[in-house]
Amino acid sequence: MKFHVRRKDKEITDTNVLKRILEFSKYVTIALCMDNEPYLVSLSHGYDEKRNCLYFHCAKEGKKVVYLKSNNNVWGQAMLDYGYIEGKCDHSYASVHFSGKVTFLDKLDEKRQAIECMMRHLDGNPEVLIAKLNPERLKNTAIGRIDIEYMSGKKHKEAKI
Repeated sequence: MKFHVRRKDKEITDTNVLKRILEFSKYVTIALCMDNEPYLVSLSHGYDEKRNCLYFHCAKEGKKVVYLKSNNNVWGQAMLDYGYIEGKCDHSYASVHFSGKVTFLDKLDEKRQAIECMMRHLDGNPEVLIAKLNPERLKNTAIGRIDIEYMSGKKHKEAKI
């Protein structure tokens, strides 16, 4: 079932703006569900615009992994928070909601590409970290890819993206 944005004056219709929010946000929050029990988790990520996907890393076991192996459908949100606007009882933000499916990566070359994407997304000097990547450590890290199937967004009129 698809819903529409009720406040059309805040709706983001430009796909490039939605992608920029994913590119500039430092974390996303995803909603998971297993056996009718919801679970919400925030993740640092890397956004790959060419593949229209998000990468994240985690331990190979734990609640998040159990949920995702049971049901790989996720709903997520990324937000750029520009803060409360004093004297106006208002808040400036830009957000994107997305749905997609999670796949855990197995191949070392795919994992390396994904972790490099995350480092470039999050770090001010990623090439130093990339040069130090340890293939053995990478083998023991779970890396998920969220293939984005749907996006919508909203923003405050004063939010600059």
